[in-house]
Amino acid sequence: MARYTGPRVRVSRRFGIPIFGPSKYLERRNYPPGVHGPKGSRRKTTEYGLGLLEKQKLRYYYGLMEKQFRNVYEKALRRRGVTGEQMLQILETRLDSLVFGLGFATTRAAARQMVGHGHIKVNGRKVSVSSYAVKVNDVIEVKDSSVSRQLATKNLELSTARAVPEWLTLNKDAFKGTLVRVPSRDEIHPIANEQAVVEFYSR
Repeated sequence: MARYTGPRVRVSRRFGIPIFGPSKYLERRNYPPGVHGPKGSRRKTTEYGLGLLEKQKLRYYYGLMEKQFRNVYEKALRRRGVTGEQMLQILETRLDSLVFGLGFATTRAAARQMVGHGHIKVNGRKVSVSSYAVKVNDVIEVKDSSVSRQLATKNLELSTARAVPEWLTLNKDAFKGTLVRVPSRDEIHPIANEQAVVEFYSR
């Protein structure tokens, strides 16, 4: 599965937000990367550039390559409703997003790895595709093996400061979670302007 493996702090500094999670280095250097440092000047961003910026924020945040992200947009375009909201709902109901949301993994990248390595089941069946579209009432669980459960236990302990989203229910003792409903736009709190992304792709 293709994924971004380049420098993460540099990407976060480019956007000015912790795309991949909190970083002490980002806190110390909260300005764009480059040889000119904090005094470096930037040209005025065009409308196209702003749309590209918002698209890249979402793409890096959810860990998708360009073709994968474009497919999400096209899928959202075919659905009824507001395209931007549909796009966010597709991204948030991916299996890796829900594994992260339930706290079975501490980062989205770790969630993708857990899924890819076969540690996760959906409705009792192993699913190793991180982009798997989870449906309402589907049950997500950690495989009943010592390695999988130990990994999930450690991650659940590290994720206690992060609340489980309201559209999910979690049974920590059974290592199970359920998607009880599709989240609304107001509940998702995206890090980027999804409408700008829609306008960027619809050019």
